[in-house]
Amino acid sequence: MTLQSFGVIGLAVMGENIALNVERNGFPIAVYNRSRDKTDKFMAERAVGRNVKAAFDLKDFVAALERPRRILVMVQAGKPVDAVIDQLKPMLEPGDIIIDGGNSWFEDTDRRTKELEPAGFRYIGMGVSGGEEGALNGPSLMPGGTDTSYEYLSPIFTKIAAQVDDGACVTYVGPGGAGHYVKMVHNGIEYGDMQLIAEAYDLLKNAAGLTAQQLHEVFSEWNTTDELNSFLIEITANIFPYTDPGTGIPLVDLIVDAAGQKGTGRWTIQTALELGVAIPTITAAVNSRIMSSIRQERIAASKQLTGPSGKWGGDTKEFINKVRDALYCSKICSYAQGMALLNTASSTYTWNLNLSEMARIWKGGCIIRAGFLNKIKNAFNENPTLPNLLLAPEFKQTILDRQAAWRDVIMTAAALGIPVPAFSASLDYFDSYRRERLPQNLTQAQRDYFGAHTYERVDKEGKFHTEWVPITEAKH
Repeated sequence: MTLQSFGVIGLAVMGENIALNVERNGFPIAVYNRSRDKTDKFMAERAVGRNVKAAFDLKDFVAALERPRRILVMVQAGKPVDAVIDQLKPMLEPGDIIIDGGNSWFEDTDRRTKELEPAGFRYIGMGVSGGEEGALNGPSLMPGGTDTSYEYLSPIFTKIAAQVDDGACVTYVGPGGAGHYVKMVHNGIEYGDMQLIAEAYDLLKNAAGLTAQQLHEVFSEWNTTDELNSFLIEITANIFPYTDPGTGIPLVDLIVDAAGQKGTGRWTIQTALELGVAIPTITAAVNSRIMSSIRQERIAASKQLTGPSGKWGGDTKEFINKVRDALYCSKICSYAQGMALLNTASSTYTWNLNLSEMARIWKGGCIIRAGFLNKIKNAFNENPTLPNLLLAPEFKQTILDRQAAWRDVIMTAAALGIPVPAFSASLDYFDSYRRERLPQNLTQAQRDYFGAHTYERVDKEGKFHTEWVPITEAKH
């Protein structure tokens, strides 16, 4: 019996598309899904004429694969992944490789690695970005685990990944949960990107009064620039001219303003807090989705709480250009935060992440793919120990040149009562990072006053505590 080169468990949209991508690139596949209906449908429709073998129980699925077996698990993160692994283990042999291609929590990936590797199995936790289209035609892949396991999988991953000018959008990320961690941070940056674009849209529509067609033209123009050319800007431009067939109204205006989230943005914030890394833009993006979700409460509040309103009163083209500059400066800060988080995680968990390579594999296939990622790649190539992207010569000069426009936009938004939490958080991040002295000297004095937490001094070494005026004796 001829055996298949690669196996896929889970035939939801992403699983189906990756399976077809693998087969199209010359690797015969076996597929299995817990629900037989999905397997039957896949074989009757999309798999017709392809080198695909369907299995209807895991034993037959495992038996259909050549050794060492390469099995991609594309099921919901969490307990379903553990359940599939537990079912597979008795059927596998030493050297077989399990690849988790979902959005698993990186600590779960670490745990599974420690459980499976001593038993002779190999385990890869791999971030996959690109959505439905990317999975089929070339995603960005972020595999973590043992380097020897990656080497065995590399011929397949290199072919199925998105291809850009400097290679396939895949690289060995690092040991254990490194791959899933990098994918999580990618998603956090994605949250930031999407919120920044939404704020730019809000300003152009509600401050400058642009129509859907004008918004389409502006975002289409921005997508031709080195700074803002990206997948997210491209699809944003494509959204505006789409009209609802029944009403003739731009469809975007008919969509409920309550955004969902699947958790990776929240995870990014949680781990940043644990590692002590400031990521205010990404945090603002997650908070904005939370605020959007209390829609009925906001509608009721809008009838009671008043604020400023009005339109931008100056030259519209000038305002559009200022919003563009504010968007780019804010975007730089968002990526700077994400890369700083990866850098700290790399040191903390001894992953030895190559930040230049992380930027490179995001250049194609993934949701945050953008032209300026090449600049990020080059920045870390030129200085692998760069502490923050804001200090890279090109990005530093960009913000110094455009910060006046950035500040003007945020002041205009405040004057008109238009919330721009991610724009503002990015500027606050920049201003905090560039300040030689912040007001936390007072914070330390307060902590020492009420809790004897001690403080350090700028003029001498050591830890100090002061017997401040007792609270009970303070004069009011």
